[in-house]
Amino acid sequence: MALVLNSEAQLVRDSALEFFADKSPVLMLRKLRDSRDADGFSRPLWREMADLGWTGFLVPEAHGGSEFGMVGLGQVLEAAGRTLAATPLLSTALIAASAIDLAGNEAQKQKYFPGLVSGDSIFALALEEGAHHNPNRIATTAKRDGDGFVLDGAKRFVIDGHVANQLIVVARTSGGQNDRNGITLFMVPADAAGVAITRSAMIDSRNAARVTLAGVRVGADAVLGRIDGGADPLEAVLDRARAGLAAEMLGSSSEAFERTVQYLKDRKQFGVAIGSFQALKHRAAQMFCEVEVTRSAVTAALAALDENANDASLLASLAKAKASDTAYLTGNEGVQMHGGIGMTDEHEIGFFMKRARVAQAMFGDAAFHRDRYAALTGY
Repeated sequence: MALVLNSEAQLVRDSALEFFADKSPVLMLRKLRDSRDADGFSRPLWREMADLGWTGFLVPEAHGGSEFGMVGLGQVLEAAGRTLAATPLLSTALIAASAIDLAGNEAQKQKYFPGLVSGDSIFALALEEGAHHNPNRIATTAKRDGDGFVLDGAKRFVIDGHVANQLIVVARTSGGQNDRNGITLFMVPADAAGVAITRSAMIDSRNAARVTLAGVRVGADAVLGRIDGGADPLEAVLDRARAGLAAEMLGSSSEAFERTVQYLKDRKQFGVAIGSFQALKHRAAQMFCEVEVTRSAVTAALAALDENANDASLLASLAKAKASDTAYLTGNEGVQMHGGIGMTDEHEIGFFMKRARVAQAMFGDAAFHRDRYAALTGY
């Protein structure tokens, strides 16, 4: 498994870095927050991303995508992480594209992929129900009603939920609340009768929502994959989501580290740059090492997912755990080493710490993935 990028992936990386630095700096996130923007992201910017082909990186060529893969999309997500760009890349270009590709039938692919690739449709995974990530703890029910189903339940922390056209709802069609068997995935229009969506205020100023399903009726064609067999494709989708989010966190950590090092060079005390102080050198060196180790873990996970390697799930958990620890470190150290100004809202370094806190919890924190890694290896 190569831990370096090929020429095509490097080209995507360079283009994405330039795109986000030019068109979506951290200042844009601040403006979206301060103006209380109804969408929480720029739709024109999202359309530009679709025009660049990024929305189709995980979509088969037969359905208008490029099948460029996780390594390519990972470069885009890392670049987005550097500027904390608020986009539906994770919810739509990665999670929804993966779910439809891995679990959908041909009719569903023909129905949903065109809007996804063009950027006209936004999707959201309605999974979480508790305070902590647990993909098998599903209390939302889907009961048979004639040829279709009736869904009842509540979801929280639905990324891009309030701007989504379609919800991918994880519901229980059989079994107990914590059983792996009996989980089914459903495609539910966000405007369907009985669906109530409330936007959540997140500390990182990014999109999330609470979704309530009260007697929501869907047809049999809404089932994504097999009835009672949704756990396997869901796990595969979540592995991609974890690796993709780890790539974004790598970008945020790298940017926080580089900004901090620059501040250490610029800020002077007693007539010298504070970066010359040995204690601060050691702390900066630790951040550098952790960022580079994280880069190796993320690259390995993305490549393993593209290759359908046997250890892809292990590497996805490894990448997410390591990225969570590194984002925590660089976020904290960035604020602390900037001193008093780092604690103010006027300085951008605090935005990276806030994003780290939310991203750490998404799709399982470091503790969750260390435990999962151990379980997958037989411990």
